Amino acid sequence: MGASAGAAHSAPAPSATSGPPRPLSGTELCVSAVGYWAHEMLDGGEPYGDYQSMGLSNRQYDILRQVVEAARATKRTQGVRAAEELIGRQTREACTERYRDGGPSRGPWRS
Repeated sequence: MGASAGAAHSAPAPSATSGPPRPLSGTELCVSAVGYWAHEMLDGGEPYGDYQSMGLSNRQYDILRQVVEAARATKRTQGVRAAEELIGRQTREACTERYRDGGPSRGPWRS
């Protein structure tokens, strides 16, 4: 049995009813982007340029800074696992709150 036979079993077969993937919501995009950078920064990484070059809005960057500050404090007192759990929880909560009404209402720079 070759490598291709094993790979065939790992991916689900496409169905006739499946269509293109649905676009992510504002909340999901926020959680993904902020969560990514929060984990990078917790591990000692520095931000890549300014918030816009990181692909974040000003508000998302505010969320990122708050989450990373809390995660670093948690990492010092409770360890990496607790800090990573905090990142997931606080990022989800903050992004959900921010996008509960569907997103910015006064232009793309307000997201």
